[in-house]
Amino acid sequence: MGGFESECQEFQVGKCGGQKVVDGETIPLVLEPKEPNEGNNSIDSLLETLKKNKEWFEEMLINHSAILIRGFDVKNAEDFNEIVEAFGWEDIRYVGPAPRTHVHKRVWTANEGPLSEFIYYHHEMVLIKEYPKKVILFCETPPPEGGETPFVPSFKVTEKMLKEFPEEVEEMEEKGLKYWFIALSNNDTSSMRGRGWEDAFLTSDRKEAETRANALGMDVEWLPNGAAKTILGPRSLTKVFDGRKGRRMWFNTVAGMHGKEHSHAIMADGTEIPEHVVKRCGEIIEEESIQFKWEKGDVLFLDNLALLHGRRPSLPPRRVLVATCK
Repeated sequence: MGGFESECQEFQVGKCGGQKVVDGETIPLVLEPKEPNEGNNSIDSLLETLKKNKEWFEEMLINHSAILIRGFDVKNAEDFNEIVEAFGWEDIRYVGPAPRTHVHKRVWTANEGPLSEFIYYHHEMVLIKEYPKKVILFCETPPPEGGETPFVPSFKVTEKMLKEFPEEVEEMEEKGLKYWFIALSNNDTSSMRGRGWEDAFLTSDRKEAETRANALGMDVEWLPNGAAKTILGPRSLTKVFDGRKGRRMWFNTVAGMHGKEHSHAIMADGTEIPEHVVKRCGEIIEEESIQFKWEKGDVLFLDNLALLHGRRPSLPPRRVLVATCK
C-alpha cells in the first residue's frame, strides 16, 4: 500500500475482522473517511471522492479483489444507487435462479431465499454467456447474528485442486462441463433456487422463453409439471482474465450444483465427476473463505472475475441490496 496516500488523500485505510493477506494482498481493502469528525463521512463527500478517483478505485479493486467502504452515511437504496452510478459502469441484468425484487433503479434485493439457509459460493451468473465484472452489495439492515457474505479467492481453489487432483482437474478442463437445473413456472421464495422461469425470462410464453434462454446459452426441456429444465454447456472449468496476474480462476459451479435435488453437474461427454473430488472441492472453498460482520451502511465491491461469494445463515432481520455491473 506504499503508493496509496499519494494517489487518494480522501480515504484512510481501515481494518475489519476476518481480513486475510492472500499472495501479498489484504482482502478486503477497507476504505474509511479520512477525518470522520469533519463531515467527510457524508454521502455527498463519498460520491465526490469516488467520481474523482474512478480509475484508481478500479485498480484497487482488481489488486485486492474486494473493497469494503465503511463509516460513510449511506442510508438507503437511493444512496446506494448513486454510488453505483458514480463509476459509469454499465448495468447488467441478473439472470439466474435466485428470487429477487427490484428496489430502485439499478438496485435489487439480494437472494430472498430463507435466511436460515446457506447460499453456496459462486461467481455471479457464472454459467451465462455474459456475466458481471463487479458485484456491489449494500447493508441496509445488518443481521443480529450470522448473515455474513463470505468470499473466496478463486485462484486459490484452482491451486489446491490441481495439487490434490491433477488428473481429474485436467480431465474436467479438457472435456468441459455440462449443467442442468430445474425452474418451476412460478416463484418459490421458500427455496434458494426458487425463481420461476416466467420471472427469469420475463414471459409466460414457452416459445419466447426458449428463444430468450437460447440467447443466454441455455437449452430448455419442458417437464410434465410445467417446470423448465435448463441445460447449459459445455462450459470451462477455469478461466484466466486480463490484469489478474495470469491466475487460473475456479470459474465454475460444480461444488454448488453437483448431485443436488434440482441441479447437477457432469463432464460434457456425460462422464460423472467423482463424488470425493466434489466433496473435497467444497472443503477447499470453505478453507479459503474470508468474511466480516456486516455493519449498517457498509458497501462491498467484489471483483466477480476473481471471487466466489455466498451467504451464511442468519437470524432476521437482514437486508442486503445488490447491483451488478459490466
